Amino acid sequence: MLKIRAFRAVDELESCQKYAQGHEDVLKSYGITKVTSANHEWFYNPDVYVIAVQDGDRILGGARIHGSGGNQPLPIEEAIGYLDPKIHDMVDGLKKEKTGELCGLWNSREIAGNGISVLLTKACVAKVGVAIANVLELRTMFVFCAPYTVKMVEDVGFSVKTDLGADGKFLYPKDDMIATVLFIDDVNKLAGADESKRLDIFELRNKPTQIRKEQGVDGEIEIEYDLFIPTLNN
Repeated sequence: MLKIRAFRAVDELESCQKYAQGHEDVLKSYGITKVTSANHEWFYNPDVYVIAVQDGDRILGGARIHGSGGNQPLPIEEAIGYLDPKIHDMVDGLKKEKTGELCGLWNSREIAGNGISVLLTKACVAKVGVAIANVLELRTMFVFCAPYTVKMVEDVGFSVKTDLGADGKFLYPKDDMIATVLFIDDVNKLAGADESKRLDIFELRNKPTQIRKEQGVDGEIEIEYDLFIPTLNN
């Protein structure tokens, strides 16, 4: 059974290393050698939390949540700041209530195509809406994603940030690839989310540790969720 669990980056450096190595291997398989969200500075950022897909001790995929105001800019600022400096003003303007970013979403080819990335996104948004949001006072969130994930994050409440780049789009991480900036302005309410996804997310918020049967591409998948982070929830 696959497990989706959450942890604070600075509390589990060995797990961070496994996550980062898996992410780098996937990027290299697509000919991508440099992505800002794939650097390792986040290992030591106290405002970074990881959602990992695990099979035993192996990490087969994951995503990260970065809170603004830590010891580094948000990855999206580093990625597109030189292309559209408005991103810095946007993040600064949101720091009063605090914003963040969902980034580094990946899954290994071993689990590709079975819907794990969709489950990861739901888990990430759910976690932001409960412990992480409460501790970090996170209320809004950015995501910078490839075309095949745009619909997925729209379903959980994000919308395209058309006032950045070319209607939200940038040539990134290579000139022959496109990435889109999306934003959610109500992490707690998720007013723009698909209703079925919204209900799933609220169930995970209310019960962060559970076993669920989820619908994958090739049928149902049994997933163990452990989104409880003792250092936050206590």
